[in-house]
Amino acid sequence: MSQLSVVIVATDGEQRSVLQVLVDGTTVGRVVHTCGSFPMSGNDPVVRRVQNAAPDVVLVDIPQDNPTLALRAIELLHQELPEIALFAVGSMTQPQVIVNSMRAGAREFIERPPTTTDLLEAFVRLTSAQRKTQREENRGKVFLVVNAKGGSGATTVAVNLALALQSSHGNTALVDIAPLGHAALHMNLRPAFSIADAIRNLHRLDGSLLESFITRHSGGLQVLAGTNIPAINEPNTAEYARLFDLLVGHFRYVVVDASSRIDPATRLVSNLSENVLLIAHADVASLWSASRIRQFLSEAGGREHTRLVLNRFRKIPGFHESDAETAAGAKLLWKVPNQYFAVSTAIDRGVPLMEQNHTEIARSFQGLADRLTENDLDVKRKAWSLFKTV
Repeated sequence: MSQLSVVIVATDGEQRSVLQVLVDGTTVGRVVHTCGSFPMSGNDPVVRRVQNAAPDVVLVDIPQDNPTLALRAIELLHQELPEIALFAVGSMTQPQVIVNSMRAGAREFIERPPTTTDLLEAFVRLTSAQRKTQREENRGKVFLVVNAKGGSGATTVAVNLALALQSSHGNTALVDIAPLGHAALHMNLRPAFSIADAIRNLHRLDGSLLESFITRHSGGLQVLAGTNIPAINEPNTAEYARLFDLLVGHFRYVVVDASSRIDPATRLVSNLSENVLLIAHADVASLWSASRIRQFLSEAGGREHTRLVLNRFRKIPGFHESDAETAAGAKLLWKVPNQYFAVSTAIDRGVPLMEQNHTEIARSFQGLADRLTENDLDVKRKAWSLFKTV
């Protein structure tokens, strides 16, 4: 992720200092200017100073006791500098202030006092939206796979989805961010390095060094393995943001196995993802858990691209797909058939189901890969070209 330049507008000197420390602490934002007063008109010197600083983001602090001038400042800056993203920082206990700030032109409303994680997630949302707007076709897509509850099958889905994408499109990576990585075991791989090694070397990480940490599967899939011992000191979200920025610049598709990891790092990867696949079973406990996980991820803006995948699915009398969607609070994307013996045997042997091409479940994973890529421009172009005469 390229660094964002930030201007802070706050009348409280202590708040300005706190915001500067927090912005710089994200490592993806850099404060280039601070203003101690709100602009009163379009000709106000504050507007010119903000314009001259040429920031990507302006943080406007909204005092709880007197929000009027801050809201007016947001409106003026939006009118005069519409290309700059405005983030409001204020109290979540004042719903009308939140509404008014968004109407005035704020792109984000961040709770006061914010945290470094709050700001980092907002920066990630901004850069992700900008990339979609600019249609950066040279940057890869991320698909996050996460369990609704333990044992739902996220790793099985992630491994076989990644292999299906590699088979159809090539240049695919599987990244294991689970607290204890199992993806490599599913493919009978013995990686010399893991994601922990890549993150420890972020300060000098480039495409060549990244490849040295990756284990290649016989089918061409490239695997950044998970840790084989529980980590005492987890990487922070800023480190994950930098790693994934490099990954999407290097691979066409990046499948991420989060397994049952539910924390700010998973939520950050959710923000970076094209789709989040929430793996659940068609039972009450699993769907109940799915709704809570979906809610957690949606707090950072991931609601619209979180999709439900029912694993080990079998028809149940009286059960309808709409029941699962209602219980989980997410649209159903796919159903993986219930073939428990075949799955468990594949895991024990280290031979993924996608290497057993003539099975129903392998065809299901290929269908899931096709569904996720059906709107990609080059995929549509290939499909269209089949009707051309040669």
